[in-house]
Parts: sequence; C-alpha cells; structure tokens
Amino acid sequence: MIHASALVHAKASLGANVSIGAYSIVGEHVEIGDDTRIGPHVVIEGHTSIGKGNRVFQFCSLGASPQDKKYAGEPTRLEIGDGNTIREFCTFNCGTTQDAGVTRLGNDNWIMAYVHLAHDCRIGDHTIFANNTQLAGHVHVGDHAILGGFTGVHQFVRIGAHSFTAIATVLVQDLPPYVMAAGNTGRPYGINAEGLRRRGFSADTLAAIKRAYKTLYKSGLTLDQAKAQLAEQARTCAEIGLLAEFLQDSTRGIVR
Repeated sequence: MIHASALVHAKASLGANVSIGAYSIVGEHVEIGDDTRIGPHVVIEGHTSIGKGNRVFQFCSLGASPQDKKYAGEPTRLEIGDGNTIREFCTFNCGTTQDAGVTRLGNDNWIMAYVHLAHDCRIGDHTIFANNTQLAGHVHVGDHAILGGFTGVHQFVRIGAHSFTAIATVLVQDLPPYVMAAGNTGRPYGINAEGLRRRGFSADTLAAIKRAYKTLYKSGLTLDQAKAQLAEQARTCAEIGLLAEFLQDSTRGIVR
C-alpha cells in the first residue's frame, strides 16, 4: 500500500494496513500505526510517531525542525495519537529542549487546512481547529476546544477544555474552560452552552457554569476575589473545579 513514487526510509516503522500516497517522504525515525492513511506529497520527518487510524491529507509537513533559533538539532519529538484527521497544508513541528522536548496532538482531533502547531504545543482530545488556526510555541489546548478559522494564539497561552473562539480571534492571554472568545485581542462572550449541551452536560451543571462565568466576568470582583468564590462553588460542582484549577495555574492572566 506504498505508492511506487513514495520514498520510505528502510528503518521507518509502519503498522498494518498503512497506506502512503504518491511522492510522499517518510524519514528514518518515523513510526506510523495501523490503518493510518498518508496522502500524496506529504513529508514526515524527525522523531515522529503517528498512532492508529489517522488520515493525513496531501501537502502536510509533520515533524520538521522547530522554528526556534536556539534549536541545535536535538532529537526532540512530534507525537500524534489515534483517530485524527489532518487536512491539507498543515505544519506540525517537533519540540525543543527548552520545554519537554515534544509537540503532542492527542486523539480524535479534527484539524482543518493550513493549521500550524509550533514547537512544544500540547493538544488534547476531540478538538476542532478550523482553517488557518495558528499556534505559536508552548501553547496548551484542552479537550473539546473549538478554534475558529484564522484564530491566532500567542506563545505560552493556555486554552481551556470546552472553550470556543470565533473567526479571526487573537489570544494573547489564557482562555478559561467553557468560555467563548472573539476579537483582536480576544474578549469573553459567555459560555459555550451549545457545545456543552451536545456533550451531555446537564441543565444543573450548565446553570452552575453560567453562575461561575458571572462570578468571574460580571460581578465586579477582582480576579483573586473571583478565584476564592469559584473555589467555594467547586465544592458542589466538579466541573467548576476544572475552571478554578485553570485559574490558579494561569501565569499569563486570562482574557477578561
């Protein structure tokens, strides 16, 4: 299932039922899991591992050296999980030794065309990145986050689980879980209620998250005061605990 024009290094590791399209290149240190399909004109290099059941469309570049002047050829990694769809012209770079040395994409993510994952990004599971989403280095994205087309994310920003950005949003600070953001620079616009309903969040949990949002953004409290109230709300709603923990760990501040 390897096209005659593809160049696959003899030491690359390919699982069962892997297909490699025309003119694609697979490097020496690449591992590809079972049932993964690689389209034509794809370059996979570096120390890159790709799990099972992925589909990579044409003209993607996976595992290239990070765009970091400090990079000196260290054997850092790109790790891609299972069941991901990676559309045309995506670029995912390896990590750097200034971080954990790995760029990681989790499972069951839907990555549209022209998406860039810079060095040391960490993406969870079940996310959607629309066309031209661009992540700078060291960005962390939680599970079920949805990033609208042309979203741009500053380095070291964290994006919480179940959050949502509108088209052409620019994030220079952390986006808390459940929150929708829009604009350049991004500002909060309520919670991602429809997405939470689709994922089975109960009416009571949605009400608690809405109350937490009002505490954080509508109450007039300082951030420290809001954190204290959210810690109390988390005692009766585990989902608020995710929000409270995110705020405690934030170092860049949050969109507000």
